[in-house]
Amino acid sequence: MKPLLTLDKLSIKAGDKTLVHEISFSLFPGKCLAIVGESGSGKTLSCLTLLQLNPDFFQYPSGSIGMEGQWDPKNPMIRQWRGKRIGMIFQEPMSALNPTMRVGEQITEAIQLHLGLTQEEAREKVIALFGEVQIPSPEMAFDKYPHEMSGGQRQRVMIAMAISCEPEILLADEPTTALDVSVQQAVLDLLRAIQLKRHMAMVFVSHDLAVVQSVADEIIVMQKGKVVEQGDAQQVISQPQQAYTQGLLNCRPHRKSPLYYLPTLQNPDAYVSRPTSVIGEPLIQVKGLTKTYGKFTAVSEVNFEVFQGETLGLIGESGCGKSTLSRMLMGLIPITSGEVHWKGSLWFSNQQGIRKQDRKRVQMVFQDPFSSLNPKITIGEQLMEPMKIHGIGKDSTDRWKRAVAWMEKVGMPDPEQSLNKYPHAFSGGQRQRIVIARALAAEPECIICDESVAALDVSVQAQVLNLLNQLKAELGLTFLFISHDLHVVRYMCDRVMIMQKGKLVEVGKTSDVFEHPQHPYSQTLLSQ
Repeated sequence: MKPLLTLDKLSIKAGDKTLVHEISFSLFPGKCLAIVGESGSGKTLSCLTLLQLNPDFFQYPSGSIGMEGQWDPKNPMIRQWRGKRIGMIFQEPMSALNPTMRVGEQITEAIQLHLGLTQEEAREKVIALFGEVQIPSPEMAFDKYPHEMSGGQRQRVMIAMAISCEPEILLADEPTTALDVSVQQAVLDLLRAIQLKRHMAMVFVSHDLAVVQSVADEIIVMQKGKVVEQGDAQQVISQPQQAYTQGLLNCRPHRKSPLYYLPTLQNPDAYVSRPTSVIGEPLIQVKGLTKTYGKFTAVSEVNFEVFQGETLGLIGESGCGKSTLSRMLMGLIPITSGEVHWKGSLWFSNQQGIRKQDRKRVQMVFQDPFSSLNPKITIGEQLMEPMKIHGIGKDSTDRWKRAVAWMEKVGMPDPEQSLNKYPHAFSGGQRQRIVIARALAAEPECIICDESVAALDVSVQAQVLNLLNQLKAELGLTFLFISHDLHVVRYMCDRVMIMQKGKLVEVGKTSDVFEHPQHPYSQTLLSQ
């Protein structure tokens, strides 16, 4: 079979630094090549090169790209093939889609540009595409803005956009990151089905070997810009030859045979044990908690307890009410009805809000640390602010010392120097550590982790999970751990709650719920 495209020993440099070292691969019709590795390994950079989307300061000192002959990566011809012959699904739909345009109009624009269809013909094609990617009510979806759609629906819009001009090659850059398990599998199945139906070649970029297992025919494993392993997908996953590949597989918790320790790529032999929870009396009691928006009920009559010293998991599909519930517990959104008790006494209700002095009891670590940090304020100022609000520390000098100590506690290098920097100066994993430090600065008893490791690659994820467990053991913390990742929940949590359409359908010990789920929804969710 003749390849559609071939990379031959392509290198990519920025200044004096080589970012990708002589990567080679061929793409064949109907086949999927997965590129796997940590953040910064060169996966996305290699794909962007195929579309000439890298900034102008990138250099190509050696190698070639072949598609109907050989050409230099900077050849303007590539621009003509962007979208038409090579389509791309970007990692974050909200960043890739124009928030001021209806999603249907954004796709018709590309179709008219490349295929020369009339506006009405393009509209009909988009509606048909929305049906193909299984977006509900395609005609209504055409007129929606990106913010009006769920994460899974936006990802389907990106798929529709990528295949709208009937490309021969599809580049999928982390297309399932931060999606819940059921939506993730649906998107994977959809991509594979469309690829095979249209006989396209596909490049699937991911940090997770377990994710690519179901779609890839061949796998390339990259580390620091170099290919360290390459071969048949099943063979690479079942019999990895390189220590780095083995490390990527070991970093991820295993749901069906749960580990009580996690290695990291930096310390593959230094296993960090999950602490044994010392569970005390109820810390938080939630009674009949409800949140409505007009006629829509986001959370309905929820009752549960969070015991002191435990890690309580909360899982469910996107839109089930997990984040709404967490924000009500934080006092970030008002509750419609119900009560929340703290150590047996009324904390707040729909009639009585949270007092300022009580807000420090529970802090939150959000999914996207970059969005939850102020880009205009130094890290030191952001850690000292909650201390000042809650009367922690004698003065600014004392609060600075405390901020340094918390940065040391979460494992940040050069803590004093880091406090003088801004969020953009740090990696994703470092920003997540900073957000954890900021939560700890208020000296809470309970921390809510809302999808706090969802967007991290598996190696950094392992580091953050180990850190949370270490802090729990050292500081006696209680966690409410919200996640769509079943592997992570099984590893982290003592008990788990399963939520469906705003209601808790099952609560119990993690091992009991995972091994013997009772509710039909739980059985379906945990079988994914």
